[in-house]
Amino acid sequence: MKKKDIIFRDMISLRGPSIWTYPPSIESWIDIGELEDYPSNKIPGLYERLTAWLPSLVEHRCNYDERGGFLRRLQEGTWAGHILEHVTLELMTLAGLPDGFGRTRETTTRGVYKLVVSNFHEECTRLALQIGRELLLAAIHDESFDVAEAIKPLRRKVDRKYLGPSTAAIVNAAEARKIPHIRLLDDGNLVQLGYGAAMRRIWTAETDSTSAIAETISRDKDLTKELISSVGVPVPEGREVDNADDACEAADDIGFPVVVKPTDGNHGRGVFIDLKSADDVRKAYAIAVEEGSGVLVERSIQGIEHRLLVIGGKLVAANRSDLITVTGDGKSTVQELIDSQINIDPRRGTTELHPLSIIRIDTAAQMELDRQKLTADSVPETDREVLIQRNANHAFDCTDEVHPDTAAIASLAARVVGLDIAGIDLVCQDISKPLAAQGGAIVEVNAGPSLLMHIKPGVGKPRPVGQAIVDNLFSANQTGRIPLVGVTGTHGKTAVAKLVAHLLYLSGSKTGLACSDGLFLDRRQVQKTDAENWAAGHRLLLNRAVEAAVIENGAKVILGEGLAYDRCSVGIITNIVPADEELSRWDVQPTGGEYYTTHRSTYRTQVDVVLPSGYAVLNASDPMVADMAELCDGEVIFFTGDPSCLKLAEHFAAGKRGVTVADGRIILRTGNDETRICRLGDVPLIGKGKNPDDIANVLAAVAAGWALGLTLEVIATGVKTIGLDLPDPEILLPIQAKKPLRAVLQK
Repeated sequence: MKKKDIIFRDMISLRGPSIWTYPPSIESWIDIGELEDYPSNKIPGLYERLTAWLPSLVEHRCNYDERGGFLRRLQEGTWAGHILEHVTLELMTLAGLPDGFGRTRETTTRGVYKLVVSNFHEECTRLALQIGRELLLAAIHDESFDVAEAIKPLRRKVDRKYLGPSTAAIVNAAEARKIPHIRLLDDGNLVQLGYGAAMRRIWTAETDSTSAIAETISRDKDLTKELISSVGVPVPEGREVDNADDACEAADDIGFPVVVKPTDGNHGRGVFIDLKSADDVRKAYAIAVEEGSGVLVERSIQGIEHRLLVIGGKLVAANRSDLITVTGDGKSTVQELIDSQINIDPRRGTTELHPLSIIRIDTAAQMELDRQKLTADSVPETDREVLIQRNANHAFDCTDEVHPDTAAIASLAARVVGLDIAGIDLVCQDISKPLAAQGGAIVEVNAGPSLLMHIKPGVGKPRPVGQAIVDNLFSANQTGRIPLVGVTGTHGKTAVAKLVAHLLYLSGSKTGLACSDGLFLDRRQVQKTDAENWAAGHRLLLNRAVEAAVIENGAKVILGEGLAYDRCSVGIITNIVPADEELSRWDVQPTGGEYYTTHRSTYRTQVDVVLPSGYAVLNASDPMVADMAELCDGEVIFFTGDPSCLKLAEHFAAGKRGVTVADGRIILRTGNDETRICRLGDVPLIGKGKNPDDIANVLAAVAAGWALGLTLEVIATGVKTIGLDLPDPEILLPIQAKKPLRAVLQK
């Protein structure tokens, strides 16, 4: 190993909640070698170089939880792994990713650390770690390093791979409502909100409620006009034309000025407004015909172009465009004036993160210059105003100014076309007044409208458009969740998972089960190989037919992959046996406080993800498991085959719930109130042997069924029939014993 080097020994992709954090992360094992003897305060100039290259590190609060906290640590002395963590996070932020999570912990091997950072996209995160290593080593060895140049490939990858701003706004709004999301394309904007039968899907600003027919109609501008005008929506007079001569004839019939545009174009491409001569119409036609399958000629509406965003029949945002002009100084060309007066604006850029676009002299702009007898190389005289662009410069939020009648007309237009989310383009002089009184009109109805102009307007207040879309997809009492049970522990977890799935199946829910015995949908086994892994659990959550899911997660899944779900209704820990050599790969120690991964910190992940409305089902007879009760955000149901267990007695004394055994029967108890389920001997999994481990497994499953709100009949029938060849639950159980889980689904 090179002196004062940093080597990546391993990278573990944790695609869900782990021992470190809830969102996905990457755990890198790094070997800093001789740098173990050189904390930052022993490397001359390191602090100065890092702060010069990355001045925004001052925003990292670190352990001191104050601005400049990390820089304080850097001055006092900290190690290379911790520094690389912060450098990587800062590079990711500079490349356009959100603020992330970071943690660095030593292992039992000297000089080897576990470095954990948020994983917004795996390719981006791995590249950030590599660039961060190169930057840090350059700073350590006092070598030159071009930060701006180094970040370019990372920024390009983020632009290509990370969610676009419209999709990100919707996903962030879903997260604010605790609705889970799953990205369905590695480098696209197709996202699933919610799990299983409770899911909805979005693709940028389109949803699974966006009709393909409605979208097709919106692309046909002439058909859209015909439909919305039939209900009284004001539209500009015009028609589709066949060629340039026909376009000129239509313009003569309508009367100049006119608009020429593609019948099915988008993003303003090929749209020419305020054309005042046949020559202009011919030039515009030649370009517009290349942008779509046909060309429209319409009356030019006098006024300003506006974009109104309608979601679920309600106006939620509005934006106004403006003319783009430059002012001559007598020495600069038109192109130079555009660069110095317009494109210098930091809001303008080439990525989706910029609310305004870079202005270029395209064909439409050249036509405007021709009208003014100018070219890109012309030098306008001092104070002469030069018009560059007339439309599509949506920079000004005007939501609060829209007249109620105009909002209602926009909503009607979206409804007639059939769009749940629509971008309504209209032209009028004053958006605060009714359209009819000022001769305004709706000129287009667009599917999949851009949200960026409303999220980051050039001027004005951002609007919560992502929230509006999520609220339209999910009613106030919906969370996008299905009853989901996670099962972990050292022993017995497969038996418990299968019994819980059996109970849910008997309750009438379409139940998915991922466990070490395979993958099951109700009683049908769809995968015979080991399904105790992230991929199998993930597969269940993608299945729209799954109304309830049970997912087994051993320590190896938690440490090596992360959980397949963000939160669960019920989290079960069967037991913890510390002596497990199979976990040595992850350097798991029996004890070790906050600096080492322990058995307790591994299994507690299952408790950490229990919803506030959910339950942790814990083994009261296992001290390490029982002590995790205090970590649960929801309630706790203890189980044990030992009714004299002190932990269980304390739990009952507090009026809480537990499942135990008394007089040879399974007992549900809340405080002093108890209900008997059945005799132990009636349960096939227990049988005559009455093995304590088998009893504990059954009690854990019973507790989970109780937590899920299953009826006593379902629970009793389930434990008595597990493993038997049964008829459908509709035949097996009387109608009054069945309780649908729709209410549980909304928890």
